[in-house]
Amino acid sequence: MKALLKSGAIVLIPEAEDDPERFAQWRTRAAEHVFVLRTQERGGAVLHDLGPRDEACREPLNVGYRTADARIKLISNLAPTPFELDGRVYASVEGLWQGLKFPSAADRRRVADLHGGAAKRAGAEAIPAEHFKYEGQKIVPGTHAHWKLMERACWAKFTQNEDAREALLATLPRPLTHVMRKDSTTIPGAIVAGIWMKIRKRLAEEHG
Repeated sequence: MKALLKSGAIVLIPEAEDDPERFAQWRTRAAEHVFVLRTQERGGAVLHDLGPRDEACREPLNVGYRTADARIKLISNLAPTPFELDGRVYASVEGLWQGLKFPSAADRRRVADLHGGAAKRAGAEAIPAEHFKYEGQKIVPGTHAHWKLMERACWAKFTQNEDAREALLATLPRPLTHVMRKDSTTIPGAIVAGIWMKIRKRLAEEHG
């Protein structure tokens, strides 16, 4: 194996005595990995594989329901992850969230049984209001009280659903984002991602 030093790069070139199949397999496995160079006492140097770039560099992981990664999809508020909050059962966090837009208990229960796109679209049927009531409390959309209710719902989801909890913890230590084509005006993606990471930290501490 020949190593050529160039500006900002080390070029590896297999030589005649090298096994071409073995080199090809290594190159495939190491594609998009991060390596750290550690010096040796006799003047040499060794490159150590730190793993895939996105994990080694802790690149932000965008959480959305449309992702092809089934585990990441479980973290999304649209995922079918039933949970109970204040004595009521919801099929998804989105089902609770969109149901709050309706004043009637019947509509809220109807939306509570939904997940995915159906839950998200259901909220469009509601007439916009300056506030809503939950457990007797008047809450204005987009306020801290609104976000704390979302946090409670997410906590209930991740503590009651083992698969969702494991999926969330598996994202450590990477930062989470929630960047969609159209951001919410009442609970921006940055707030949602912050809630997930806050819960993740608490779960990691409790589960050791």
